[in-house]
Amino acid sequence: MKILANDGISPAGEAAVKKYGFEISTDFVAQEDLVKTINEQGYSALLVRSATKVRKDIIDNCPGLKLIGRGGVGMDNIDVEYARSKGIEVVNTPASSSLSVAEMVMASAFAFSRFLHQSYKDMPSTGATEFKALKKAYAKGTELRGKTLGIVGMGRIGQALATYALGCGMEVVYFDRSKESIDLTWNIFNHGDVTVTLKRSSLNDVLSSADYLSLHVPAQADGKAVLGADEFAKMKSNLILINTARGNSIDEKALLNALDNNTIKGVILDVFENEPTPNPALLSHPKIASTPHIGAATLEAQERIGLELADLLNEKLSVNA
Repeated sequence: MKILANDGISPAGEAAVKKYGFEISTDFVAQEDLVKTINEQGYSALLVRSATKVRKDIIDNCPGLKLIGRGGVGMDNIDVEYARSKGIEVVNTPASSSLSVAEMVMASAFAFSRFLHQSYKDMPSTGATEFKALKKAYAKGTELRGKTLGIVGMGRIGQALATYALGCGMEVVYFDRSKESIDLTWNIFNHGDVTVTLKRSSLNDVLSSADYLSLHVPAQADGKAVLGADEFAKMKSNLILINTARGNSIDEKALLNALDNNTIKGVILDVFENEPTPNPALLSHPKIASTPHIGAATLEAQERIGLELADLLNEKLSVNA
């Protein structure tokens, strides 16, 4: 069987796919050429990340396609239920990138709180001539210890983030539609396991109490943003908002208004509504620190994703059966 990893796969994942007896190509195929290529080359499975979209046109016009695999968590770039209704297996790797995204959130919170995102840019250009002015400008940083982290969406990533935050001395509150309480267990290196139980708060309580707020929710079925003008109005004026989930989780117009009106302090964005062409007003705003959707982009996560996809291919397509 032939596999097309259209958005790439880690070397370890590619090696594992081959070990299981599959042929695999990592050559990128443009969206408009996918149907033709899949049919002409006889691919049985299509592996994607967030760039490639797998919609009804591909599903309907590629009769030899047996499996669609998403390297990562969210599958909103795939018509999942429609594919499954046509007998196509659809899989993802929800556990593989949790730690990487959680670390990204913590790194971003630390950096923003100490103005590192600005200082790293300003020092090379003006540090030699305006050192004292920069020191004064960035001398009012804040510590994370003792602050409250609100988490909206307590799945694998939210839980991983909670353990990091608790380890840093933060209070953690969360809202999740399905989880009334969470038992978090993590290992303190060479010192054994620690377990903490958290109980769900209401969304309003999370929004109003958080000093930092991190979103970990999938794309909403109704297409509506999780955070809009009404939600921003409930937040503290010193809030730092972090979104590594989905761009459309936040109403970007309402976000800009909240920043311009000093409703909240600042925002860290790794995802955007119009990827890969985000709104320039977001990228240039002085109260927004942005990154190009790299939350899961660590070597360790990519290796885990690749290996998990290989295992899923072997399990679902039974090449060695």
